[in-house]
Amino acid sequence: MATVVVGVGGGIAAYKVPSLVRQFTETGHDVTVVPTAAALNFVGEATWAALSGNPVSTEVWDRVHEVNHVAVGQRADLVVIAPATADLIARAAVGRADDLLSATLLTATCPVLFAPAMHTEMWQHPATAANVATLRERGVTVMAPAIGRLTGSDSGPGRLPEPEEIYRSAIELLGPQDLAGVRVVVSAGGTREPLDPVRFLGNRSSGRQGYALAAGAARRGANVVLVSANVSLPAPTAVTVVSVETAAELAGAVQQHAASADIVTMAAAVADFRPADVSDVKLKKDSAVEPTAIALERNPDILRALVANKSEGQTIVGFAAETGDEAAAVIEYGRKKLAAKGCDLLVVNDVSGGAVFERAENQVIILDRVGGQQSLPRADKSRIADQVWDAVIAFRRSAP
Repeated sequence: MATVVVGVGGGIAAYKVPSLVRQFTETGHDVTVVPTAAALNFVGEATWAALSGNPVSTEVWDRVHEVNHVAVGQRADLVVIAPATADLIARAAVGRADDLLSATLLTATCPVLFAPAMHTEMWQHPATAANVATLRERGVTVMAPAIGRLTGSDSGPGRLPEPEEIYRSAIELLGPQDLAGVRVVVSAGGTREPLDPVRFLGNRSSGRQGYALAAGAARRGANVVLVSANVSLPAPTAVTVVSVETAAELAGAVQQHAASADIVTMAAAVADFRPADVSDVKLKKDSAVEPTAIALERNPDILRALVANKSEGQTIVGFAAETGDEAAAVIEYGRKKLAAKGCDLLVVNDVSGGAVFERAENQVIILDRVGGQQSLPRADKSRIADQVWDAVIAFRRSAP
């Protein structure tokens, strides 16, 4: 089962969180409770240790020889913060690392869920609203607080959601283990084709969607190899990363690992062309090597090659970043590409005006070779990744 970190903020609603910890442990999850120092004023360390079965710490100085302030977040499959106080939300939004919990939030690459609890005025304050918006833009799931009786005679939005509701939301983020034992290859990022030792032809892909796909597959139990082209993102938990630069390198790595894969997902933005000649020295203005034109040659069509060498039972998923024009709309270009490439599914997104690159959200249409079409509304790229995997799994179960 999953490794879950339950972070506890310093609010009176902390008294409800032992019930949440018990729900995780009773369903087989390995739970580490990381309270703030203030949280221990409400529920003591002994309670958290007894319920979780693991040591409890609040400080980065504990178990220094194990680099515990980094390891807790790195090992986590899910981090749940309850109650998420106004102070804790603010510290997370600005990236503080002054205790074990805030350091854990900086090192975790898994899904993170915040369950807020505070007085109504605090929840509705513009500063808190801005901090919540910042966390959501980064892919953190922030639940809406419940409405009801607060501390004292106050009542309104700001009440901690019930532990059962927090648990259900957390399990949704973990996802089902429906890819357990499945071998998956995902490509991500954008290739760079060198022109000289300094310059290259590239694209604006950040790799966020591909990394979200790799992380999502790993959470669902898959054995994942991520072929990463020029991406500045932390490696997803439990994923083998193979770094490449050019389209040729990406093709070699993908083809090598695809030979034994059950699913290959080509989310990388691969350059269609590369310079025909690569200079060993920098191309300078007003010099003998100043170019008057740059000749290009085609890169290999990796997706088409994967389809041509597809093994029995293997599923090939392509991605198409398209823009519409006077000749056809984005979806029409997507259908043409699906037919031309011959892959099983094609994930199409409209990148007009750079609407997707380096953004936290995406909006796609999933097409499949038997005529299926599914439009996914704009959502965080992690959510899109889970929906893409839902579609891939459904296709594998039903397609001829």
